[in-house]
Amino acid sequence: MINLYYARTPNGYKIKIFLEESGMKYDENLVDLSKGEQFKPEFLKISPNNKIPAILDTEPKDNATPISVFESGAILMYLAEKAGKFIPSSLRKRVEVIEWLFWQVGGLGPMAGQAGHFRVYAKEKVPYGIERYTNESKRLYGVLEKRLEGRDYIADEYSIADMACYPWIVAHESHGQNLEEFKNINAWYERISKRPAVRKAYL
Repeated sequence: MINLYYARTPNGYKIKIFLEESGMKYDENLVDLSKGEQFKPEFLKISPNNKIPAILDTEPKDNATPISVFESGAILMYLAEKAGKFIPSSLRKRVEVIEWLFWQVGGLGPMAGQAGHFRVYAKEKVPYGIERYTNESKRLYGVLEKRLEGRDYIADEYSIADMACYPWIVAHESHGQNLEEFKNINAWYERISKRPAVRKAYL
């Protein structure tokens, strides 16, 4: 059983999508960030960086004691290896998936997140921050747009790379991006949005 600790944010939805797609049994536990539940000692035991998402696997593959995992990219890799799904076994395709997973974790997520913060949530408008992160988000959207040329999915077959990126593209309006300017991303986005497991993850 996977115990999922998350909030309804892009990083939280990444893991819900995987769990729904894989058919793994899981219990979901909403962490109320507005109430500071991410700072509770019991949560910090599994997520020492006081961030969601985090998981506790009560039935790890080594049949030993439960194992906790924090950081969304690490969780996706852990679950993919546990399930034997959504990460290729072939060396070169596996490397591609890992590259694009790390691209999302290190680039698209942080930059788009900052764009959303300065554009939507900041208490005061900071023109430099809005321009800096909106432009960087647009650059990153351009990278993904080019990658998806002639492809249905980021690494050809649907994988954890797509699951990592999709929830961030869901929030494209807060990043100041218009998907009509990115025809490949838009087609990919619509394709993933129609998947039953993805729809269920967002219920």
